[in-house]
Amino acid sequence: MRFLVDECAGPIVAKWLNEQAHDVFSVYDSARGIDDDTVVEKAHAENWILVTNDKDFGDKVFRERKPHHGIILLRLDDQRAKIKIKVLGQLLKNYSGRSPDQFVVVTEKKCAFCKTIKTRR
Repeated sequence: MRFLVDECAGPIVAKWLNEQAHDVFSVYDSARGIDDDTVVEKAHAENWILVTNDKDFGDKVFRERKPHHGIILLRLDDQRAKIKIKVLGQLLKNYSGRSPDQFVVVTEKKCAFCKTIKTRR
């Protein structure tokens, strides 16, 4: 799978996804400081699934109707990289076929797939 890891999700998460044989673009490592609009537009234009813990992307998708190829929003009480990796590992193991083109909210205890309106740009 192809993942664009937002700066706030961190370089350790990006490195772990890369070690799991995924194609990864790390904002932290390659484009630090770009704004959220640029992140979501890059992810869509280049067919990346966005991994973030920035809830502003919910507004981008649901209010502004920005198109995407999948967003994984990590809403974790514990923001340590090892917890993010554990939760992502469980998501990929149990739901890898459902993640593309979905807006997924993941916590330490559950995962919710949110329906988004498909838009073309």
